[in-house]
Amino acid sequence: MNQHEQSVTLRPDADGIDEAARLLADGGLVAFPTETVYGLGADARNDEAVAGIYAAKGRPSFNPLIIHVDSVKAAEKYCQFTPEARRLAQAFWPGAMTLVLPLRAESGISKLVTAGLDTVAVRVPDHPVGRALLKAFGAPVAAPSANPSGRISPTAAAHVMGGLAGRIAAVVDGGACEVGLESTIIGCAGAPVLMRAGGLPVEAVEACLGYPLQTEEDPHAPKSPGQLLSHYAPRGRVRLNVTLPEAGEILLGFGDVEGAALNLSPSGDLTEAAASLFAALHRLDDEGAERIAVSPIPDHGLGRAINDRLRRAAAPRGD
Repeated sequence: MNQHEQSVTLRPDADGIDEAARLLADGGLVAFPTETVYGLGADARNDEAVAGIYAAKGRPSFNPLIIHVDSVKAAEKYCQFTPEARRLAQAFWPGAMTLVLPLRAESGISKLVTAGLDTVAVRVPDHPVGRALLKAFGAPVAAPSANPSGRISPTAAAHVMGGLAGRIAAVVDGGACEVGLESTIIGCAGAPVLMRAGGLPVEAVEACLGYPLQTEEDPHAPKSPGQLLSHYAPRGRVRLNVTLPEAGEILLGFGDVEGAALNLSPSGDLTEAAASLFAALHRLDDEGAERIAVSPIPDHGLGRAINDRLRRAAAPRGD
């Protein structure tokens, strides 16, 4: 693991972004904001730097990473677009959607990014600080969520430092993430398939394509990030779809419920709930919650992605 005497917090101004780009060019790990969650970035062409991501996170190396670029034109240098992929990119980039596309033979992308697959996950994020860093660096940045593997994703710079201080060079503090859920992942190496529900509602993708998506997912041999069975987990145990908490459980509410220690959205707004989810789980972690009960959440729109994260947070784990 790469050890740093001190992980620094950089301001989201020109000097901070230039320093972050310099650290990336030197093979360092730099966390940065996107509209979904904070990513832990490294030069996607540098094997040693990418290996540092896996080491810092304690992430299985068979779990592929997303590369982040600042435009569709930049993405075309590294992967091949199908007509469907191009339509989706034009509709939703920059934004909370990742496409899994065939890798170009001479892409220069580290095999550690793709976990040896012949496809690569790519995204153009919609955050001014993240985009500015990608433009300043001028090359693809591999970036999973900036947290220890399997734990709660970070939606603020403080969350990043709470999990990775001493393991990374820096974090660029761009404030709280607006969407708060990882990107929706669409496989486009063949007919489009849903590989992970996320911050872009699946219904929007299906409306753009004009047909419903099939789901492709294998937690034992993931073809995209976010497919591991146990993921996004707080330290406490999680129980879902709870209307009556048991003794000793702390209720994470949704909608008009009584007795909630925290409520993702008292008004039942799924966008507010998505943006609040990981911050709420971080807070419960900080407060030492051992048993967390979660109110039922509608399974449509962003609720589909919220429930996906909660199911993985509640899954049996080896710790």
